Amino acid sequence: MNTHKEMVVSKVPEVTLVFWIIKVLCTTIGETGGDAVSMSMDLGYLVSTGIFGAIFVVMVIAQASARKFHPVLYWATIIATTTVGTTLADFADRSLGIGYPGGVAILLALLLASLFAWYRTLGTIAVDTVASPLSEAFYWTTIMFSQTLGTALGDWSADSLGLGYVGAALVFGALLFVIAAAYFWTRLSHVLLFWAAFVLTRPLGAVVGDFLDKPHAEGGLELSRYSATAALLVLIVFCIFAFSHRAARREA
Repeated sequence: MNTHKEMVVSKVPEVTLVFWIIKVLCTTIGETGGDAVSMSMDLGYLVSTGIFGAIFVVMVIAQASARKFHPVLYWATIIATTTVGTTLADFADRSLGIGYPGGVAILLALLLASLFAWYRTLGTIAVDTVASPLSEAFYWTTIMFSQTLGTALGDWSADSLGLGYVGAALVFGALLFVIAAAYFWTRLSHVLLFWAAFVLTRPLGAVVGDFLDKPHAEGGLELSRYSATAALLVLIVFCIFAFSHRAARREA
């Protein structure tokens, strides 16, 4: 009897500890890199969003055109989502005057709508099924909303709620620990826990990025945004090439 099981190979990485480390680094570089262009270069949120938005579109097209998973291409696309998410959230919250609560509410609704449409269309939102153009479209749309939501949520927590950058980082870190505990010690859906963790790593990275480059008077270390971004990029490249990465897969 043939016991061979056919595997469907995804175009996104297997979820491991290294995945989460790189994800947090990417969300942090999204904050420092986005602020470097919009603030340090003084291009403003709208122009910066246009620049990063164009990069995001190019990267998604490249990712969708690839026939298999490529770590460098994948993580470069993730960085593109975090940078455009930073400037887009800042533009909506500050320039349009929506405010943090309004921005969080709108982006949360868009994220949930994207996940719902994905599930209704394909019957699953599991990342190890992302292997077709349609599933990739849903995947990157969902990630885009999650990254933008995370930026607004991080800024709201650190600024409006008065937690500060360190306090907000501790809160989001604790929430991620709770999700990790639920993953290992409960029967809650691993798919839903993944997306909850994916969303929460963004505000964690956002407040850590702000802590690195904001002025001392605001509770930050006042590091150069360019230097912080460069250092984070070196760490990401190191993690990509120092550790093995393989595509997520599941039985057909």
